[in-house]
Amino acid sequence: MRYEFLIAERPSGAVLASFPELTSTPGPMGGTALFGEIEDAAHLHGVLGRFQTFGIDVIEMRRLPD
Repeated sequence: MRYEFLIAERPSGAVLASFPELTSTPGPMGGTALFGEIEDAAHLHGVLGRFQTFGIDVIEMRRLPD
């Protein structure tokens, strides 16, 4: 399953390194879009937990076509 996460911030390289499964691009309305392969529900919850650990608010999350 592929997911995209839109966040308002432009995280530092150190923060982005904590999400090795995700690729980052500039967001469509500013901020950052992160997308990548998510293995299963446990992996998804782990990624969301890492966002929370860094204090990053996810504005939008959506599953992408495979």
